[in-house]
Amino acid sequence: MTRARALNALRIGLLVVIVTACVIALWANWQEVSGQLRKLSVPVVLGAFVLVTLAPILTLFGWRVLLEDLGTHLALPPASSVFLVGQLGKYLPGSVWTVVAQAEMGAKLSVPRRRMAVVGILSIGLAVLTGCLLGIPAVQPLVASRGDAFSWWWVVLAVALGCVLLWPRLLNAIIARGLRLLRREPLEHDLSGRAVVLTSVWFVAAWVSTGMGTFVLARSVAPEAPVGPLLVTCVGGFALASAAGMFSILVPAGVGVRDGVLALLLVTLMPLPAATAVVVVARFLAVLADLLLAGAAWAWGRRHHLLGSTA
Repeated sequence: MTRARALNALRIGLLVVIVTACVIALWANWQEVSGQLRKLSVPVVLGAFVLVTLAPILTLFGWRVLLEDLGTHLALPPASSVFLVGQLGKYLPGSVWTVVAQAEMGAKLSVPRRRMAVVGILSIGLAVLTGCLLGIPAVQPLVASRGDAFSWWWVVLAVALGCVLLWPRLLNAIIARGLRLLRREPLEHDLSGRAVVLTSVWFVAAWVSTGMGTFVLARSVAPEAPVGPLLVTCVGGFALASAAGMFSILVPAGVGVRDGVLALLLVTLMPLPAATAVVVVARFLAVLADLLLAGAAWAWGRRHHLLGSTA
């Protein structure tokens, strides 16, 4: 067995173990969790779904900024097809399928595979970076004596770190170093300050949108939780949990990792069954949004020969 096959087998096995453990834990606490799920009305779930669905679209805009800065302008329809269909690669065991899918589809639009692959890697890296920065204030309930404590100093810390790490000259140096470690060729040219700022704004907006979807769910099952800390925990916590999930290259889409980190943060403000209900529904809505958006993008791409013949 080759090393690649052994690693994929390990990923699949780990995924099976994590999913099995989650199912067992959910089954054991189903009576309490189901009671929390009944608190979620249809308007609440629909509102959360709209916010969650908006997040990949906002991320798409940031991805297009990076692609254009490196020399390729794609109109919104073909860019949506490439990006949104490629995003389904994160649900496969492995860490490169999203980038590979986007590179192959982009090649049909005369975009160099290397450029598309680099943009995919940069997008993942900037998404992780902005998610971690946005998640810094959400950590304070874990280290504070009171779960509902809040200090603006955490926000100041996040903004200060963001200004440093997203400073174009430093960020380009980090990117160059990272590409060397990944044995990739350097960028065709440094990212411009405009591209860094715009991409970061779009990515932060995407994190806020999906975090607000989590907040809508959490507010419904735990109305007694203080609004301010709950909002910070949901928005920043979801971003931080998702960024942690992106680091877990052994399991697809951060399954288990993202959910566990988010539950750990939410449980500082609400009972465990309520936090579990929020995590379960948030995961379901995110998967559903990805599938629906990718389905629409796939239909467009199929018609325009990005995915092969229409026959």
